[in-house]
Amino acid sequence: MTDKTDLNITGLSAELEAAIKDLSKQSGLEQTGIVTRVADGVVWVYGLSQVGFSEVIEVETKNGGTAEAFVLNLYEDELGAVLLDGEAGVGAGAKVKATGRAMQVPVGPELIGRVVNPLGEPLDGLGPIKAKLTTPIERTAPGVMDRRSVYEPLATGIIAIDTMVPIGRGQRELIIGDRSTGKTALTIDTMINQAKQKTGVINVYVAIGQKLSKVAALVERLKDEGVMKQTIIVATSPADPAPLLYLAPYAGTAMGEYFRDKGEHALIIYDDLSKHAVAYRQMSLLLRRPPGREAYPGDVFYLHSRLLERSAKLSDKLGGGSLTALPIIETQAGDVGAYIPTNVISITDGQIYLESDLFYQGIRPAISVGLSVSRVGGDAQNKATKSVASRLRLELAQYRELAAFSQFASDLDEATKQRLTRGRLLTEVLKQKQYQPMDVAEQVISLMAAINGAFDSLGGDEVEPALETLIGKIKRDHAKLMTKLNDGTKPDDADTKVVVDAATKIAHTYKNEA
Repeated sequence: MTDKTDLNITGLSAELEAAIKDLSKQSGLEQTGIVTRVADGVVWVYGLSQVGFSEVIEVETKNGGTAEAFVLNLYEDELGAVLLDGEAGVGAGAKVKATGRAMQVPVGPELIGRVVNPLGEPLDGLGPIKAKLTTPIERTAPGVMDRRSVYEPLATGIIAIDTMVPIGRGQRELIIGDRSTGKTALTIDTMINQAKQKTGVINVYVAIGQKLSKVAALVERLKDEGVMKQTIIVATSPADPAPLLYLAPYAGTAMGEYFRDKGEHALIIYDDLSKHAVAYRQMSLLLRRPPGREAYPGDVFYLHSRLLERSAKLSDKLGGGSLTALPIIETQAGDVGAYIPTNVISITDGQIYLESDLFYQGIRPAISVGLSVSRVGGDAQNKATKSVASRLRLELAQYRELAAFSQFASDLDEATKQRLTRGRLLTEVLKQKQYQPMDVAEQVISLMAAINGAFDSLGGDEVEPALETLIGKIKRDHAKLMTKLNDGTKPDDADTKVVVDAATKIAHTYKNEA
């Protein structure tokens, strides 16, 4: 632990002693300092008594240049700062100068369509970014009076989410699950749906310690889907120093806030905050902060709470813009009770839990209906979706209960068999291929047919083609109904009859073929 009392100058090397004595003769002691030691990307500086937390300082390098660092530890006589570029040729005795500014990042429409690092520097080889504005990476979250309740849907295009765990603009919905269960796939489909539905939502995707090959593949996919023209990607790789991984989500949030504060709508994805917490733990241990549970520092909760609180639906007085957050957390062997997962669950407005068992059974997206929840609820749903969502949850809840019971029962009555059949059918309806988001009308028509029993006679592998046929028929023969549902209008009994009759006829064709 660093000694917080006066530095013992006699214990330092002769060069450092001379540098510090020379420093004391200069005017403006608070503006310049001396590096006393460097290790693992952390510099300890004597002097700079007026520097604040998270302020940027410039450190002289051995080749005559300067390296930037930002301050994280403040003691009475010295401070600890983290270099943005490793040790960058910095040695003990180097002079340090205060800049008087916090970490800044460029913001604005010039960043749309680009891949940048957390400092706003381009990584895509498309030339410099000529942003006109910069903003501090860290800002205070809007207060209660500056917000309004979340009420506008942010359609993901994923039927299981939009109907059962709806997300609204300004919400923070955690996506949690083990490695390789489709967490990133959900967020990519959500970004694609914003372009497909022409919502005007700006996507900000923050890759925290992700392989650059994975980021490059994502960029190509988004280009193919026409999504990059409304997307900003902030990328860091495992090879980047921990300070860049630490700054990435804050930088991405600042970029998204620019659009929120203009009265527009933005969606930010943090992929993933588990790696962010690990980077912060690494920095904290190197700064000799006391470790707590799982060796994380005591303020690791504040690390994510101050980040996620910046996502909000602003009041009409402030323009009504929104920033919606989809943080991702990776669990180990399904342990949602671990330190970081429980922290983020308590900060967010709900979670979508992806189960490995469901994923390996071929139920994709592998969303656990029982453990997933949205604390915004039906407020973030239109009337068309709400008309089928309540019955869907009830049917699935009954199915789960009966499915567990039916394993031990040799003889079941007809009502129980019918509910089991309906539950298996709804499970098939909720399956969805990647990169194929559905609009509101397609989701509502699919569920109207399934809930009302039109597809009860179908086998599991017949559900998908039958749904495609049904949706194609309604689009072709009842275009006004599609428009009505996409506008969010609640379907009436006549609309339900049209869909159910068409679905029943299609189901009969499969039965006759069999």
